[in-house]
Parts: sequence; structure tokens; C-alpha cells
Amino acid sequence: MCMDRKYSFETQKEINTVLASFNEWKNLFSIKVDYFYEGWGIYLKEKSLYPRSIVIFKSYSENNYAIKSFEIHTNKGKEIYKELYVNENITTMSELYTEVKEIIYGKDILGSISSIRQD
Repeated sequence: MCMDRKYSFETQKEINTVLASFNEWKNLFSIKVDYFYEGWGIYLKEKSLYPRSIVIFKSYSENNYAIKSFEIHTNKGKEIYKELYVNENITTMSELYTEVKEIIYGKDILGSISSIRQD
């Protein structure tokens, strides 16, 4: 039953709305959408010298979004992801947009640096 939800009008409309809100950053990121049994995810991979990945996940059974950001390193040709930031309780589209915008402008990197200083 859950796999059919990825084809639903509501799911596609929601994904298209999220993607449209990221339109201003389309030149900075490669964007990919994936569907899973339990929900869908949007992957934004930064096209820069300091590559990061931002992952947004929405469960079919929950009303909130989860977002994670990762720093990407390469070791012997293999990408290694280090988690920088997590927020699993974003309830509105405007909160999601604000969260992504703050991550793009460095919220995750600053948080990562602050945690290193406290150790």
C-alpha cells in the first residue's frame, strides 16, 4: 500500500512544491529525488570545492520532515560522509525552506565547528 503513495497526486504535488522552493539554488546543487517504501527523499549535493550533501526525508505516515547535512570527503576515490547537522521535526514547508536556507549559508558548518571547540 505504501508504495502506491509515491504515485499519489498529493505526494507528487508536495515534492514538486519542495523542489520549486529550491529553484533559486539549482545552479549550486545537483538534485535527486528517491522513493522508498516508507517515504521519499530529496538529495541536494553541493557543486563546490567544499561539497556538502543535504538530505530531506518525508515519511508517508508522518506529517513532519527530517533534514540532515553531511560534509563529503574523498578517500582513495570513495566518498565518505560526515554528519554535520540533523533536525527531524520540521512541520511546515516554510520551516523546511528556512532550515535549508540556513544550512546553505553555513548553519551546519558553524555548529560543527562549535562542537569541536567544546570537546
